[in-house]
Amino acid sequence: MISKLTHVCVYVLNQDSAYDFYVNKLGFKVHTDAPMGKDARWLTVCTPDDPGLEITLFLIAEGGPFSKATAETMKELVQKGTFGCGVFTCKDIFATYEELKAKGVEFTKAPTKEFYGTEALFKDDSGNWFSLAQLE
Repeated sequence: MISKLTHVCVYVLNQDSAYDFYVNKLGFKVHTDAPMGKDARWLTVCTPDDPGLEITLFLIAEGGPFSKATAETMKELVQKGTFGCGVFTCKDIFATYEELKAKGVEFTKAPTKEFYGTEALFKDDSGNWFSLAQLE
């Protein structure tokens, strides 16, 4: 029987840029950063409060699971903002929103009251979008 989810994958266009975004802008912690193949690495980050769930910043590149055509299609889809990857929560959405905006995080929706709480939407440096929510 399945007991836990330990890793989720976010496809990125550049691992160095993704590292900077997730660590220096969002404040995540690096869990693992190890060479993996010619031009990639196994790079995982986690929120400071949940080190048991690693976010794998997986490079979209030809090789491994991707053919050249698949890699090109995946890059195009990520850049277009096709993928909504998850919901991050915080205790004070207005303060977190202002802090992240000041660090250069691009928001596509300012904090707005919804039936489940208050939510803002932002994009990472590759184009993936996330919800930032204060659940009430």
